[in-house]
Amino acid sequence: MRAYYFDNISGDQRLPHDSGNPVSDEILKSIGVLHWHIPTSQQNLIDDVAEERSYKNRDTITITKQGLGDLYEAKLKNFYQEHMHEDEEIRYILEGSGFFDVREHPSESWIRCQVDTGDLLVLPAGIYHRFTLDENNMIKALRLFKDEPKWTPLNRGGLTDVNPYRVDYLQSLAVN
Repeated sequence: MRAYYFDNISGDQRLPHDSGNPVSDEILKSIGVLHWHIPTSQQNLIDDVAEERSYKNRDTITITKQGLGDLYEAKLKNFYQEHMHEDEEIRYILEGSGFFDVREHPSESWIRCQVDTGDLLVLPAGIYHRFTLDENNMIKALRLFKDEPKWTPLNRGGLTDVNPYRVDYLQSLAVN
């Protein structure tokens, strides 16, 4: 996985938008973002991560124009809305590639995480983020869940700013 600051230049969200300023693993860890590269030939190692982090369930999501048909544009727009979740968001990329953008706190800068096949990304509950495909327009990911599979985005706004999971996330940053 490669991480860098988003350039904030308008245009197609699927372009790299690389500012030329890389983001270190230390910065990612400081905002609770974890990542590993696990070759797909060693997918059994995902089970070890799942056990260590108490992930009990999983499913697979494939995002392509062909697969989503008329819903494609609406889904991409929805994924790219700045949001948070009340659970960790865990994605292991089985095929394809894309971008997860995460908000750095307290700067509010976007950090773009470019994920490719074999990358495992963990975003903490309460972090503001968004997702988009890249120009390849295809990603297949294994999603891991602590409980029943669900994907409930809470779009950024006044209510999410005071959401207990967001408050806990911000408090965890102050402790570290």
